[in-house]
Amino acid sequence: MRRTRFESIGRYTPETVRSTEELVAALAVPGVTNLDLVTGVKNRRVCDSHPQRYESSFELAEHAIADCLRRSDYAADELDIIISASITRTRGKGIHCGAPPFALMLRNAVGATLARCLDVSNACAGMVTGVLVLDRMIKAGVVRNGLVVSGEQLSPAAETAVREISTRSDPQFSALTLGDAGVAVVVDDRGDDDDEIHYVELMTLAEGAELCLGMPSNRSNGIALYTDNRAMQTDTHYRQGLDRIATVMAKAGNGLARENFDFCIYHQFSGPVIEYLHDLAGQRFGEPVPTALNVLHDYGNTGSTSHFLVLHEHLRQQRIPKGSKILMFSQASGIVSGGLATTISRLEA
Repeated sequence: MRRTRFESIGRYTPETVRSTEELVAALAVPGVTNLDLVTGVKNRRVCDSHPQRYESSFELAEHAIADCLRRSDYAADELDIIISASITRTRGKGIHCGAPPFALMLRNAVGATLARCLDVSNACAGMVTGVLVLDRMIKAGVVRNGLVVSGEQLSPAAETAVREISTRSDPQFSALTLGDAGVAVVVDDRGDDDDEIHYVELMTLAEGAELCLGMPSNRSNGIALYTDNRAMQTDTHYRQGLDRIATVMAKAGNGLARENFDFCIYHQFSGPVIEYLHDLAGQRFGEPVPTALNVLHDYGNTGSTSHFLVLHEHLRQQRIPKGSKILMFSQASGIVSGGLATTISRLEA
């Protein structure tokens, strides 16, 4: 069987930094304090809104692809497929683009003239889903390589939340953790013992499909994020996701200890919840879970890009030695859960 690997990674994050303190100061509802401690988010990056420099999710994705290909052995016209996984698909202020596919427009913009195009939509599990699809296509012999990209311009939902939140139990509260980012990865068929995507597995619990919805605001013209955290963030859902990963490991004849992971990465949505989930994973597997890598404090929840933004940032800071084995725990609205296991040696940021 063909072995796959992450061949290169790139990212783009806007220059503007907005603090949680600034957001809280703009809220109409009184009595909100220490939101950074409650959420684990101190800062996030937000797109430039100047008409001449406007950064939509398309620009974020385009810049991330350019950064990724600078570190790749592949030129744009050597890519077999581009998969776009963005939740937000903006091409200008207030312009949400459902068609044509983002992947097609990105292909044309970066000159990947021979690449096939595919959009996937799976909420904050989007890039992991894109890698799953590409991994399967390479192993089936359909393509030899491809690029998975996401640009997430989520800050407009945070701006709507600041304007509209009226109580501390408002379903838009989670939107205050959102930040903007673009990330891209190239995956190819040259995996070996030093660089390999071991497996990608996801599971959807359809009963939670309406617990976190990004949609036009029901009060204004803005885009809004409505989340029922009490119903979605439960031990039952966490344990179902951990059970799925344990089942995948068991089918391979392994457990967490035998997999010998060096690091794990969770979806960056809540600092306290990530810590709780980390402890819960230790209980489920009956052994310590490897060190968790995070960027939540500085970048917030960047939607589908979050796992790979963590990977890129820690590679950039040279905190991941070559040959490290990493487990990504995927949690997303939908409800989607699962994992991606990989060994990386080649990637640089």
